[in-house]
Amino acid sequence: MQETLPIHFAPLQGYTEVFYRNAHAACFGGVDTYYTPFVRIEKGEFRRKDVRGIEPENNHVPHLVPQLIAPTAEKAEAILSLFIEKGYKEADINLGCPFPILAKRHNGSGILPYPEEVEALLSVVRKYPQISFSIKMRLGWENAAECLKLVPIINELPLRQVTMHPRLGKQQYKGEADLKGFADFQDACKHPIIYNGDINSLEDIQQIQDKFPSLAGIMIGRGLLTNPALALEHRHGHVLSFDEMVQKLQLMHKSVYTAYAEQLEGGDGQFLNKMKTFWEYLLPNTEKKIMKAIHKSTSLNKYNQAVNAFFNQR
Repeated sequence: MQETLPIHFAPLQGYTEVFYRNAHAACFGGVDTYYTPFVRIEKGEFRRKDVRGIEPENNHVPHLVPQLIAPTAEKAEAILSLFIEKGYKEADINLGCPFPILAKRHNGSGILPYPEEVEALLSVVRKYPQISFSIKMRLGWENAAECLKLVPIINELPLRQVTMHPRLGKQQYKGEADLKGFADFQDACKHPIIYNGDINSLEDIQQIQDKFPSLAGIMIGRGLLTNPALALEHRHGHVLSFDEMVQKLQLMHKSVYTAYAEQLEGGDGQFLNKMKTFWEYLLPNTEKKIMKAIHKSTSLNKYNQAVNAFFNQR
């Protein structure tokens, strides 16, 4: 029998924040490792929400790895100091973020065309032997040959694993994933490889596992936002019934709603915007009228009415 691959929940800025992760782990689960959205230094300091998001006492998931993004070893070390202060023994380095505003400053996938800069940044891996490092990357920014030029640097480092999203940074999330580019990288890289990109169903997981049987795991981002049960379904080998799905989703929504209601101080508008992100990718095949009512709601009262309509549908 084919083994059940570990599932990693990809970090997505603005979506997989601490309250969402906690609620997902409690209500659905099936995920082996959760990652924090990347911590970065902005205007010389940490963003408060990033620090709150990695506080151990705020996190209630089985296995959490904090992620950092930085263009230089100096900035990476400052972030690592925060991770160490909070008691973390693992860290993930983001070499994959495609957002132009960060990439143009050689953060994320924007650093991939510059092997000397990548080598300098990743020097922190040897400098902090007490930390178990992984990296998350793309095939390149401009072309898929960029990652192959980095393989000699990556292979020499004591990394736990490498997660590869087989697109170019300049593609962002458009176009097809380049499975040939992924295969070439996997053949050249000596570290355990995790596949990331366009996993939306049990069939997708199976196809990738069949195509790349030596994978160490699969990372899913938008696919889990769309179907929060996907990792659980993979672990159990079957799709949840409609009633099971609705019941778990209702519990998860209540958990996220309650947590934000207790924390946010910016009024109903801020709260409403936060809760709408919960639905942005969720169950795209739901009746459009119901989802439109949620997204178009202009008050908490209207939002709650629309959400109740969603959970009462049969």
